[in-house]
Amino acid sequence: MQVKDIMTPPITIDKSERLGHALDLMEKHGTRRLLVTNNGKLGGIITMRQIARVLGTRKRLGMPASSLHVAAATLDAVIPVHPEMGIEEAILLLQKTSVLVVTQNDEILGWVRPREILANVKLTGISKDAMRSALTVAPSDRLIHARRMMMDRDIGRLPVLDGGKLVGILTERDIARAFRAFRDLVSWRQQEGRIKNLLVSDVMTQDVKYVYVDTPLEEVRRIILEENRGGLPVLNRDGSLAGMITRRCLIDYLVRTKALAA
Repeated sequence: MQVKDIMTPPITIDKSERLGHALDLMEKHGTRRLLVTNNGKLGGIITMRQIARVLGTRKRLGMPASSLHVAAATLDAVIPVHPEMGIEEAILLLQKTSVLVVTQNDEILGWVRPREILANVKLTGISKDAMRSALTVAPSDRLIHARRMMMDRDIGRLPVLDGGKLVGILTERDIARAFRAFRDLVSWRQQEGRIKNLLVSDVMTQDVKYVYVDTPLEEVRRIILEENRGGLPVLNRDGSLAGMITRRCLIDYLVRTKALAA
């Protein structure tokens, strides 16, 4: 199997567009990344995490998302690949980047993300085989501190624990949406002072989906794909948090076990 067999049409945005429009496109298409183009040519990638990073910087306080351009949050961390690249090599490359862009003669043909890989494999094992340890926050933690933890550790979601019990999850999407609304609704004179008072509980997602340590990985894969979730908390059977399992965890598991579909 080659990447041309599993690639899907990318969602693109020109670098001159506004960040607000990028967020609207991500919401519309249920994705956390867009390909950035420059006069129709590949210019990079913009991710929900990078938008959360840019909207949370002090130097841009007072500027609504509608006034910031996509170019301000564009990353060049994309890897162009040939349409005939094998899936095994593609999976190895996806350990280093979030998306592979399939090109030929400078024309963008499609993209391959962890989602496309996971839609074309079968997994054996259970959640604890692929999960990673989880950093956590509390509902009463300040949002700016949780955001900093996510940016520093380059992670997209934090389980929220209250007294050791899972009560929600904070994602890069929650943060990006919150900062966008905050910038658009709060006077720039008040932003720096009031932003410090935002708590994790103000923006976290309370209806959190989770799996258990002994949930089959095939079931985890199904939930992630069908419900379009980037990751899931993993609980022990007593309800305590055991870890997190993300799309990237599953990609790493594929590489580690060589559990690729024929």
